[in-house]
Amino acid sequence: MIREMMDLVMPRECLVCGRRLGVQERHLCIWCASDLPYTAYWERSHNAMADQFNALLEQLRPEGEPMTYAYATALLFYHHENPYKRIPQALKYGSNLQAGRFFSARLGAFMARMPQWADVDTVIPVPLHAWRKWQRGYNQAEVIAAELARALHATLRADALQRTRRTRSQTRLDAQERLRNVFGVFRLRHLFPARHVLLVDDTFTTGATLCACYYAVRKALGPSVRISIATLAVVEA
Repeated sequence: MIREMMDLVMPRECLVCGRRLGVQERHLCIWCASDLPYTAYWERSHNAMADQFNALLEQLRPEGEPMTYAYATALLFYHHENPYKRIPQALKYGSNLQAGRFFSARLGAFMARMPQWADVDTVIPVPLHAWRKWQRGYNQAEVIAAELARALHATLRADALQRTRRTRSQTRLDAQERLRNVFGVFRLRHLFPARHVLLVDDTFTTGATLCACYYAVRKALGPSVRISIATLAVVEA
């Protein structure tokens, strides 16, 4: 009854198509919800996103240093011509934290069913520079990470990584420029025990930012700690 009254005063709209939502609908109408572009990457240890990320890690791997294959997953495919891109955009640019939590919790529920994520004990969001976080009012990666930590019964370490300097926007940079832009700008604030660290960001594009975070964590915690990544969306080529 309360939701019905609220919908009369402030009608809710589908994030994807803009249709007015019914009382039982949350964030998406039934038509858009039935056609979500799920990746199902949480089910497979080896997938296209993980292969792309590991190939990037291999380029930067110090000679002679062993490396464990990094798991990677995302909830949705992201394509610039696909209206479903509005889901991660609603969190990152629209301050829609409720939608961000809703879809992040869904990814967390999927991951919690699979054995490769069962030993994740630490979840770390990719940090924003302090100035950018102040401007936005929140870190979208932290919103996602909190839900994944809850679903996986892991410790959320929201302040574990620090961005030591502000970088220019990655939006218009190619893969190599993105890597140069962010590599070396992250550091781990303090050491802590961990077996399997999950790094979290909002969208996986080239993997440059997550790669830079990966090596900051690996340098501090050592090669015995498994490091994996998760995002709300992955850019589809």
